Amino acid sequence: MSGVAPIARWAATALLLAVWGMALPVTAKAQPGFPERPIRLVIPFGPGGIADVHSRILADGLSKRLGKPVLVENKAGGFGIAAARDVLNSPPDGHTLTLLSNGTASSVSLAKNLTFDPVNDFAPIANVVYFDFLMVVSANSPYKSLAEFIADARNSPGKLNVGTAAHGSSANLVAELLKQATATDFRILTYRNASERTIALLRGDVVMLFDTYTVFKPQLDSNEFRAIATTTAKRTPWFPNVPTAIESGLKDFEVTSWNGIFAHAKTPRAIINRLNREINEVIANPESVSRMRTLGLEAGAGTAEALHDRLKNDVEKWAKVIKAAKIVPE
Repeated sequence: MSGVAPIARWAATALLLAVWGMALPVTAKAQPGFPERPIRLVIPFGPGGIADVHSRILADGLSKRLGKPVLVENKAGGFGIAAARDVLNSPPDGHTLTLLSNGTASSVSLAKNLTFDPVNDFAPIANVVYFDFLMVVSANSPYKSLAEFIADARNSPGKLNVGTAAHGSSANLVAELLKQATATDFRILTYRNASERTIALLRGDVVMLFDTYTVFKPQLDSNEFRAIATTTAKRTPWFPNVPTAIESGLKDFEVTSWNGIFAHAKTPRAIINRLNREINEVIANPESVSRMRTLGLEAGAGTAEALHDRLKNDVEKWAKVIKAAKIVPE
């Protein structure tokens, strides 16, 4: 009889462990997973712009894949501070995301008090789109190529005017970079909006404008403007006949603007990885690619590490351009 009790106890323990083991998967499934609630994508741009439109394309696709709504919230403001602070003041659980860009990288050197460090305060998740800048002239311009403009600028230092958006804007910095890369002296005039810049080129106040395809699309479609160069490393799908600046003789002259999704730096890695996978799936979808291209954008996600490197490199790149151009932080 002395061996019966131990055997009984062993059997009871084995039965208890078996029941607990059967219940374990159920318990694990019952635990809340990501996402637990709607996700907020806070972008530092107003409604209706390119960033707003492509963010909503992304949000729509992510909502379907994640099973929870992804809501785009517009928080426009100087240097993206309002949107960035919103994310940094929210729990680091992946439910509040933001969009950082090439403009964020230059803001590090343009803002006196940015109040956030885009490289260290945020965890990169995945890129969304890339886009280039165009250099356009009027339809009746004598310049058929960027090389011709550069040659004229060298022969007539200080006499040629080009136009861009506001001082310190991405397009403005592209013009500054061209000036530095070619060691030429042309004047950069800034304008408050696309309408003013268009009028300036048509009436001859400037000989060339710098901006994105979407800004120039109406005039390009009506043949009022002619693109003579793009700033990406390779030709864009929507302008296959327009050479790049590199092809025009400017070695290493490449400016690819980008918009990517970031989270609070303390967000768990598992959530970053999940969001990266889902964004890659949405961005690779042929419908997303097509919709982006109608906006003059090239859809492209990739790894979180690649996005981190691009941000870090652009912070350093634009810091040098801004210092050389003697642009005073605001």
